[in-house]
Amino acid sequence: MPLSEHEQRILAELEESLSKQDPRFAKNVRETNIYSHSGRRVRWGVAGFIAGLAILVLFFPHSVLLGLVGVAMMFVSAVVVERNARLLGRASWQDITQGQGDDAHANYGPRTSSLRDWLSRHRHKSE
Repeated sequence: MPLSEHEQRILAELEESLSKQDPRFAKNVRETNIYSHSGRRVRWGVAGFIAGLAILVLFFPHSVLLGLVGVAMMFVSAVVVERNARLLGRASWQDITQGQGDDAHANYGPRTSSLRDWLSRHRHKSE
């Protein structure tokens, strides 16, 4: 359901007010989306799983309790990875790639934009 003109105007005023009051927060909100957030959580989950595995392998022979802590870390990390991978998988290709106006590349996140800029500069140099 599209927003009415009045609702769009109020939303624009809120965005402008937020940008003036806290520009750093507004920038973070603009650059962060579900894909970058879930991707970050997947990376942390994988790191936690590896840390849990290391704890299990290193400490299980000496202390069964520490080995079980490693197993618990691995389980929690696997749940975090699975849930965030599902969030990433629910999005269709159109959801990920669609953009509107000046924010056409905002859905990709800041790293992709900087990579795209670097590639375009590199292409122009070689031509």
